[in-house]
Amino acid sequence: MMKALVVREGKTIAVEDHPVPQLGDDDVLVKVVAVAQNPTDWKFVDAVQNAGTVLGCDWSGHVVRRGKNVTAEPAVGAHVAGFVMGGAFADSGAYAEYVKTPAELVWAVPPGTLSHEQAATMGVGVCTAVQCLYHRERLGLAEPPEKTEGAEWVFVNGGSSSVGQYAIQLARLSGYKVAATSSPHNFALVSSLGADAVFDYRDPNVVATIKEATADGVHHAIDTQSTKETQELCARIMGKDGGKLILMFAPTFKAKKLRKDVQFIPTLVYTALGRPFALGPQAKYAAQPDDRAQVVGFLKKLPMIVQNGLLLPNPVKLWEGGLHSIADGLQYMREGKVSGEKIVYRL
Repeated sequence: MMKALVVREGKTIAVEDHPVPQLGDDDVLVKVVAVAQNPTDWKFVDAVQNAGTVLGCDWSGHVVRRGKNVTAEPAVGAHVAGFVMGGAFADSGAYAEYVKTPAELVWAVPPGTLSHEQAATMGVGVCTAVQCLYHRERLGLAEPPEKTEGAEWVFVNGGSSSVGQYAIQLARLSGYKVAATSSPHNFALVSSLGADAVFDYRDPNVVATIKEATADGVHHAIDTQSTKETQELCARIMGKDGGKLILMFAPTFKAKKLRKDVQFIPTLVYTALGRPFALGPQAKYAAQPDDRAQVVGFLKKLPMIVQNGLLLPNPVKLWEGGLHSIADGLQYMREGKVSGEKIVYRL
């Protein structure tokens, strides 16, 4: 048995004794050292409510056991990181002493580069940004080591969010110019990550200002928030010839009506995990082998990218108390208090 943060009835969670996950032939078992918090965590508690499942997605730790088909990397003892879909399955969740995951969905953290706390921030955020930017059915942009000549703009709404921070860095690594929005207190952070131009999303003239700065040339965009309001904002920011806007949720009718020349493309990174899942009785998703192959391919490149200092982790807000303090951290996030940083717990 192990200690794990388990979803209970009535929108509650509790630290409980829980079975250690049974490995499949292609899996690894990881002793978790640090976990990072995502908005999806509290949403799974409040909305999806899969009682008996283990919560948490992002993790970093050491390999302690391998399935019989895992004969190469990662080795037992290796420092690895990755993400799972917390709140969906009884045998897979990061907020636990042990997590199981397919071996091909972990990445080896290069020695001397990132702490466990930093590596834990590079799960859902990195892979969502990768899916948005590079998947052929999303933006389909040049993926490292390929590089464009830098004449095209990528717009990131919510540049200080976890996904936004990684999307900015990766788009710049691919040679694109980046425009982003954030709160003014995060301008310095967003600029330091490579954004060429940063704008206050509350500015009533933000659409006109961005269009002027980009010569009305935004044809690739990611809305990391994807509320009704931000979808409409992003639709207006798209350039005169339209383009693709990647969303975290389904597009609204009004946003689509605003721009007939824009493709509104929702994405959900959990489709890359190779396992069917549900977000409720009416929201069932099949595994997508193409999504998985794309993420697996990038994870093979990630250690060298990190080794060369080309992708920085989210700023860490270390929340003391381990598993027993996560409920407080989730409430802090529910209240909208997280900005420009990632809440991380050490187990």
